[in-house]
Parts: sequence; structure tokens; C-alpha cells
Amino acid sequence: MAIAEQQAQAAQGSGDKSWHGIVLQTLKRNEISLIPYVPDRVLTPLIKNLHADPFFTTFATAREEEAVGIVSGAWMGGRRGAVLMQTSGFATLANVLASLAVPYQIPLIMFVSERGTLGEFNYGQSLVCRTMRPVLDSLALEHHTITRLDELEFIADRSIKQAVTTQAPVALILNPLLTGGKTFDK
Repeated sequence: MAIAEQQAQAAQGSGDKSWHGIVLQTLKRNEISLIPYVPDRVLTPLIKNLHADPFFTTFATAREEEAVGIVSGAWMGGRRGAVLMQTSGFATLANVLASLAVPYQIPLIMFVSERGTLGEFNYGQSLVCRTMRPVLDSLALEHHTITRLDELEFIADRSIKQAVTTQAPVALILNPLLTGGKTFDK
């Protein structure tokens, strides 16, 4: 069987309708192949699948600002990327968004696993959760909170296309209603 046929069958046969499967296929369809991330328990299924797929260059970074800088440099060099992080990591990004991504028109795609809501035990996470959307609004950044699996593909695909076309960042906030959130062991 030809390689192109195998790839076509794999794409058709990848009927993974989990939230992480949908995100992976949407990234691939939009030619987003560079994925730096800061490790996060909620994003682990997505991160593992990205590592397993040779289409993607996926690696951990020490800080979210580092991941944003890598994706920004890649965009300037002609490659598309997305950053994976959790809500608390977003709290560190106001400066790099305001001084790099926004003024230099970088279509930064951010997938943010939302903590700080729906049973969160960590007060710090709750504070960051309450400030994330106002920060995005004050920077005039497009953002969507995704709560339902049936909306994920449409919102992610259209948001990525809009970010690339308008050369503006976008944050896709993955709510615990979609991902199941972080589970807490007793």
C-alpha cells in the first residue's frame, strides 16, 4: 500500500471523538505542527498523543513565556505552532502577550486547561481563573471557553483560521465540563 493511501486511511480511521483526539486532528488539519507546553495533568492525554504522532514536534518548556517565544519565533520563520498550558500558567503571560504577540501580530494559538472552578480546592487557582478573561479582554484578545464536545471542533478550527488570517492571538479555554478537569485523590 502506498504511503499516501496509508496516511489517508489513518486520517479517515482516526475517528477519535475524545476532546484530545478532536484537538489533535484540528491542529493537524490547520498545519500546526510545533507544540511547546508546560506539563499539566488535564492536558496529559493530548500531550501523549501529540508526542506519539510524527507530524508534531512536541516538547516541554520550563515556563509559559518560553513557549510563547518559541511559537512566535517559529511563526516569523514560517512555521505554525500552539502553546498548551493551564490557567495558572496564563497568569504569567500578560507582558509577553502585550509586548510580543499582540504588537508583532503573532497568531498565537493557546489551549488553556481551566482550573479554579467547579470544585477547585486551590484558592490561588480560583483567583487566576477569575482574572484570566479580564486580562484577555483588556488586551483585546479573542478567547472562547469550550464546555461541550459537540462545539469543540467548530470553535477550535474557526478560531485557528481567524488567528492566522488576522494575525492575532487566540485563547481556547478548555473548561472542566469538556475535559473532566483535574481529579483530586483523597
